[in-house]
Amino acid sequence: MLDTYSRLIIDRDGDFLNVCINRPGDRNSIDSILIDELVQMLEATETSNVRTVIFRGSGDTYFIGGADGIEMMQCDPKSGRAFSKKIQALFNRMETSPLILVAAINGLCFGGGFEFALACDFRIAAESARIGLPEVKVGLIPGGGGTQRLPRLVGTGKAMQMILSGKLFPAEQACAQGIVHLCVPDVGLERQCHEFMKPILKNPQYALSQAKLSVKAAQNNAFTEGLQKENKAFQHCFEHNFFIDLMCRQMEEGVLETTVERPDFLCTKKEEA
Repeated sequence: MLDTYSRLIIDRDGDFLNVCINRPGDRNSIDSILIDELVQMLEATETSNVRTVIFRGSGDTYFIGGADGIEMMQCDPKSGRAFSKKIQALFNRMETSPLILVAAINGLCFGGGFEFALACDFRIAAESARIGLPEVKVGLIPGGGGTQRLPRLVGTGKAMQMILSGKLFPAEQACAQGIVHLCVPDVGLERQCHEFMKPILKNPQYALSQAKLSVKAAQNNAFTEGLQKENKAFQHCFEHNFFIDLMCRQMEEGVLETTVERPDFLCTKKEEA
């Protein structure tokens, strides 16, 4: 998994997989080869015991500087649509991954790079980062899901202003507007991402994964369908012993009080099973 990519540099650190988007001569931009490698990386990582993937860009200038302009300038309407569908499929794949994905935004993050970050579960930006969707300035629109995910994140009015103006926001402003979760000093960005995730990773991974998928259902589905997905995810949690074992332990320790006549019933039932 660590040495089969031409556009990714990967470093395993316990529960974390640190993934560097490595196209320094091309603004770390997203091309078709990078898309394929990211999908391959996700598939390989999901079969490991890694819990969190942290993405950053190589160098100090760019996180991801959009989709690859050289590839896009060769597009006609048909191939342009195909490229948009390919990059949308990557971001959809990221959202459905059971892994927790973190964008460590270490520089300019615009266009497809911001859309990439929007598909991550958390966005943590260095103070020097600038973030936005400037596609209209070059005669395009966001084609990787930005027109859909950003309104769901910040509201239609604010997203309309951001997309139609093409403005890039400093990290601190992006944080104030809810575009990123945290703004931190440039030095130690990756360490800050690890620290941010540590209390989250104290929780069982299956619960994090099911909660993630349920929250995404609120973004991508009607309310009633979202409830159905939440219901199914809730059901999956009972395929694991964590909750019942915890309740049994708390009853034994006297932490959980109950008036149930036989509070050990479920514990005995679980042991017999």
